[in-house]
Amino acid sequence: MRIPDWKSNELSAAQRKIYDAIVAGPRGKVEGPLRVWLLSPGLAERAQELGSFCRFNTTLPSRLSELAILATGAFWKAGFEWHVHAPLALKAGMSPDVLEAIRTGERPKFQKDDEGAVYEFAHELLTNRSVSNAVYTRAVRLLGLQSVVELVGVIGYYGLISMTINAFEVSMPEGSVDPFK
Repeated sequence: MRIPDWKSNELSAAQRKIYDAIVAGPRGKVEGPLRVWLLSPGLAERAQELGSFCRFNTTLPSRLSELAILATGAFWKAGFEWHVHAPLALKAGMSPDVLEAIRTGERPKFQKDDEGAVYEFAHELLTNRSVSNAVYTRAVRLLGLQSVVELVGVIGYYGLISMTINAFEVSMPEGSVDPFK
């Protein structure tokens, strides 16, 4: 990791406030890119609040949210992100074959239309920096407009997470192997 390791007892008052908020929330711990963001308490505060919404409070079922997160993490080849979210996606009902196809950059075969819509939307937005009318219309029809707005938020937030992981070379948890190496 490109930042020095630190102990939670070495935090400034502003950093401690954010650290405590993260630990008290649904994440329960400060790891990976959240540790990097603590170096900027203002960014950490706002980003972790957005992240909490994107991960736990959107109208997207967790299965679809985790799919969007993994599509984004795979696009950025953010190993730490994949390590955290692949098990959550499996637990939420995603197929191991779909996850492996996403990880290796192949086009997955989906059994459910909403999963295909989320993947296509995320894939087009990330690779083309836009979404075709057909993909947009399908996503809105299957998910609803509010969920599509939130889907863009999830993709954007996890893009920030993935870029942080890559820019600061956030290491994999001990004993884990980077799935993109």
